[in-house]
Amino acid sequence: MSTPDTFTAQMAIGQHTGRWRLYVVIFGALVSQWPEHVFDGDTVPSVQDRSQALNALGYTPVEGPVWDWTEDYFPGDDPAGPVRLIASARVREVAS
Repeated sequence: MSTPDTFTAQMAIGQHTGRWRLYVVIFGALVSQWPEHVFDGDTVPSVQDRSQALNALGYTPVEGPVWDWTEDYFPGDDPAGPVRLIASARVREVAS
């Protein structure tokens, strides 16, 4: 859960691009305005790659390199359908 000074960063593979996308969820902002980074290739980005991408976006993990992974079904709630993996971590803005 995010507090007023923290945000949730999420990473998932794009449904249409096949590339991993990391983004910071900012409530009250349009999804198109969320800071994001798209990784090259289809390999899961390393923890170091994720940290570097977050830093480039102006954020840093709150609890170190801890990412939680969850499963989501695509499309809908069909457990027989393909599974989409989503990683998340708590982050805070880097002081300027």
